[in-house]
Amino acid sequence: MSVVPAMRRLVPYYRPYRRMLAAGLALVVVSSAIGAVIPWLLRQGIDDLMARAPATRIAWIAAGIVAVALVGGALRFWMREILNGLSRYIEYDLRQDLFAHLTTLDPGYFARTRTGDIMARLTNDLGAVRQAAGPAIMYLTNTVFGAAFALVFMLRIDVTLTLIALLPMALLPAVMIVLGGRIHSRFEAVQEHFSALTTQAQENFAGVRVVRAYRQEQAEMERFAALNATYVEKNMRLARLYGAMNPLFGLLAGLSVVVVLGLGGRLAVNGTITVGAFVAFGFYLTLLTWPLIALGWVINLFQRGAASMARLLEILDARAEVQSPAVPKALPPATSGRSIEFRGVGYHYPVPEGGTVRWVLRDVSFRVERGATLAVVGATGSGKSALIDLIPRLSDPQEGEVLIDGIPVRDLALDALRHEIGYVQQESFLFSDTIAANLAYGDASHALVDHATEDESGPVESRDLGTHDATVHRWAAEVAQLDETVESFPHGYGTLLGERGINLSGGQKQRLALSRALARRPRIVLLDDALSAVDTHTEAEILRGLRGALAGRTAVIASHRISAVRDASWIIVLDGGCVVEQGTHDTLINAGGRYSALLSRQQLEEALQ
Repeated sequence: MSVVPAMRRLVPYYRPYRRMLAAGLALVVVSSAIGAVIPWLLRQGIDDLMARAPATRIAWIAAGIVAVALVGGALRFWMREILNGLSRYIEYDLRQDLFAHLTTLDPGYFARTRTGDIMARLTNDLGAVRQAAGPAIMYLTNTVFGAAFALVFMLRIDVTLTLIALLPMALLPAVMIVLGGRIHSRFEAVQEHFSALTTQAQENFAGVRVVRAYRQEQAEMERFAALNATYVEKNMRLARLYGAMNPLFGLLAGLSVVVVLGLGGRLAVNGTITVGAFVAFGFYLTLLTWPLIALGWVINLFQRGAASMARLLEILDARAEVQSPAVPKALPPATSGRSIEFRGVGYHYPVPEGGTVRWVLRDVSFRVERGATLAVVGATGSGKSALIDLIPRLSDPQEGEVLIDGIPVRDLALDALRHEIGYVQQESFLFSDTIAANLAYGDASHALVDHATEDESGPVESRDLGTHDATVHRWAAEVAQLDETVESFPHGYGTLLGERGINLSGGQKQRLALSRALARRPRIVLLDDALSAVDTHTEAEILRGLRGALAGRTAVIASHRISAVRDASWIIVLDGGCVVEQGTHDTLINAGGRYSALLSRQQLEEALQ
């Protein structure tokens, strides 16, 4: 994507700040005009000195130069204050839009896109766009109008001398086009590699336990060093190109100075122009030359900004495969659970071009009545998790349909659908906040907040669940057999968790995730192997509590443990993505099929432990 199309997409972000932009650019123009007055006053002063004018006149001219310089300095300060501030506001709005858009994308996007790559775009690339949105526009305007005002005064001194002085600068457009294109491509390469570097670091930090367990610290350091070295090399290639730009512009400007010294000096000696005009012309040439040299920096900023904006647009233009319908249907009022139905559902993960389709689910049909509990049993890879993901529309099936209370989930607004559901996934994710905040996550009246200091909100141990819905939250913790564990912590529910809840065991994390889902009082509860990390004794206690907690609610429980599902209203057995058996626990045991074999195997494993 070239500079213009990429940067054009930034235009809407200026609209809320139109007055701010106009005021800033007006200050740039006025300050450029005022700056061009100083050499003219200097010309007048030198000519008056040569003519032995009264000292008072010379003093007034000197005072005028000082006054103009002070006014110009103040205007330049305010233009920077306004336009740099404007770039910060645009950066804020763009960051908000990027984050908001990322929250609308489905899991498939994040499966295809590396986390480090996204983080690099939200930091490094966003900073480059900010530079183009504010400082680059400011300096470009200053370059254009500063050069224009200088050119006007130069033409007033001598037209011929001006035209000859500008001849070396005719090569500037060609230099700008060639170097600008190369800067754009090289900066894109730098940013792409920075994404790889960020991903490498992110994966090492997230998987630090695995790295240490396998004693791969040295290997990871070497991998990072290799990536870092390549990153430096790519940056040096860009730096060499950028380093060549200013000297080239300076060379062209230097040739103009040589012309002025030679031809302009002769004109001054011959009396064609005054000494003051000759000195002023030199100053104006400097005023013209500096913006042209600065133009190289401006081009660099725009090329970097355009390359980064193109990378940000890849995020903003990404569209979720799962979206709410334009005109959603409403679920009927309900005081308890809701029915769930699968009709001939077939699902496979996205297939790369030229790849082979591997069906995860095929021709799956069943119905769960309101308030009933469905158990989904099967070996690892049988499609249990994929089946549960289809209910809240984390994915959509390629065949058949899923219905809630007789309404296809595709016809429901995503927010309304997911409001009905409490979901505990196979891998429990917890936020770096207090246990209380994680437990209350999902409630409309609660949100994760920044960590407060003791001075701001009292001792950590006093920051508990609070009064609102505290009974519900504690009830959910009791059902998941979490309350006694939490009370044993020094700060109780105010205990701060590390990243992803790293300071909790696997079983504690699963129980907290289960509590979080139950605390929402959802009409539909989905449990995807939610007790796999819990010991059998705790599992039995949790299941006993769940029987009461799930009363009146519709539940779908996927598990590889028969003990977790034997009390379900209905059980389906998956094998290779197909329903091979279904019925109650007793019926399936008597059938002596796949379910019975799974139970026998688990009983044998438990006996051998």
